[in-house]
Amino acid sequence: MTPGIAAFTLDSPHNRNALSVGLVNELTAHLNRAAEDPAVRAVLLTHTGDTFCSGLDLAEARAGTGLTAEQLVSLLRTVVETPKPVVARVTGHARAGGLGLLGACDIVVASPAASFAFTEVRIGLAPAVLSTSVLPRLDSRAASRYYLTGERFDSAEAARIGLITLAADDVDQALEPILAGLRSAAPGALAAAKHLTTTAARQFFGTHASELAALAARLGDSAEAKEGIASFLDRRFTREKES
Repeated sequence: MTPGIAAFTLDSPHNRNALSVGLVNELTAHLNRAAEDPAVRAVLLTHTGDTFCSGLDLAEARAGTGLTAEQLVSLLRTVVETPKPVVARVTGHARAGGLGLLGACDIVVASPAASFAFTEVRIGLAPAVLSTSVLPRLDSRAASRYYLTGERFDSAEAARIGLITLAADDVDQALEPILAGLRSAAPGALAAAKHLTTTAARQFFGTHASELAALAARLGDSAEAKEGIASFLDRRFTREKES
């Protein structure tokens, strides 16, 4: 660990770092420990493989054992409300709920290898819960386009519309002054500054989280979503088998 920086790695290659119940519980526990550790100035969230996070674990969802809307709300709220800044290092793909995680982070730096998409509409869902962390940051016209079409976009576009902080050819080089600045900050002042910068997100959670969680649960129980999830998983299984 870099002094003052608690680094956590999403490392679940079998499901492309999807938000499974286990991964979310582990990440939440790590964030809570970092929040209580006086030696930690900030959290660095990174990943293994070519995917930062593929969204919800749809295999768990189909089995009825997956993350609930309330659990996802809780994770995103934890990232937003933890007094330590959370920085994401992204050198791979982010989809659906993974974009909610990025929206909750305070600073996000992504490489040209990263790509992004709100893919929910293609499987009978909508970007409901993740909107709690994403909509306070995102350009409204861009939200309309990418929510409605599910199109993929690159890191330069993600920075332009406010989803990430910076697109950089060399992510680690770009992160050096950011992490150095966080390490040199006084902890009380750092927590106060984060509280100021998350005002809109915290207000959005307070106003809309329950409504959006209910919408996500209702859509997840629909025949359209169940058919879409099953179709997606069957296609993925076929691709994996052929490769």
